[in-house]
Amino acid sequence: MARIYDDAAAALDGLLFDGMTIVAGGFGLCGIPEKLIAAVHASGVKDLTVVSNNAGVDDFGLGVLLRSRQVKKMISSYVGENKEFERQFLSGELELEFAPQGTLAERIRAGGAGIPGFYTKTGVGTTLAEGKEHKDFDGETYVLERGIVADLALVHAWRGDRFGNLVYRKTARNFNPNAATAGKVTVAEVEELVDRLDPDSVHTPSVYVRRLIVGHDFEKRIEQRTVRQRESA
Repeated sequence: MARIYDDAAAALDGLLFDGMTIVAGGFGLCGIPEKLIAAVHASGVKDLTVVSNNAGVDDFGLGVLLRSRQVKKMISSYVGENKEFERQFLSGELELEFAPQGTLAERIRAGGAGIPGFYTKTGVGTTLAEGKEHKDFDGETYVLERGIVADLALVHAWRGDRFGNLVYRKTARNFNPNAATAGKVTVAEVEELVDRLDPDSVHTPSVYVRRLIVGHDFEKRIEQRTVRQRESA
């Protein structure tokens, strides 16, 4: 059974240390564990390796950890919304391991499933495959990718119950379920705590979730807001 904590700082107490690896759920800014990320920032922990589909934006999400120089290395697939990320990478201040989006998702899923590595055609013949083991299957060349297991997983769910079962909503389901399985310890923030969830609706079973908080006043920012111009009267 997951233990429910009063706030993000309390939920992370005793789990953070310099040089650790954190896998964070979310897709763009949708479904990111924003309260837990803010608590990591406030803790001052440094030299982090962060595994995430994206790197947030300059002043929100994982971007705040980059701005405060708490991140040593990013393992990501999309970082185009963060100017500070770009600056640090081009100046040599930040290590970067790029992974195709599907490959990254599978590396996280594989780590959570206890699979140390797998072969994929994605990336073969590109710089992403340099230095990695290659192998031919049925006349096609594949590259070996390693599964990812992090010291800590941070996820954001729509609903959770007192046991720690989680349900994600729409786009937030893209990376959060995989991330929840890939941490040695998983901490979840939920928007709503309910007494009971329909077992058939559960996306992350409670066995993966060690600690849980109920967040309030989530910002849920939009990276690029695109709207149709109103027709003049």
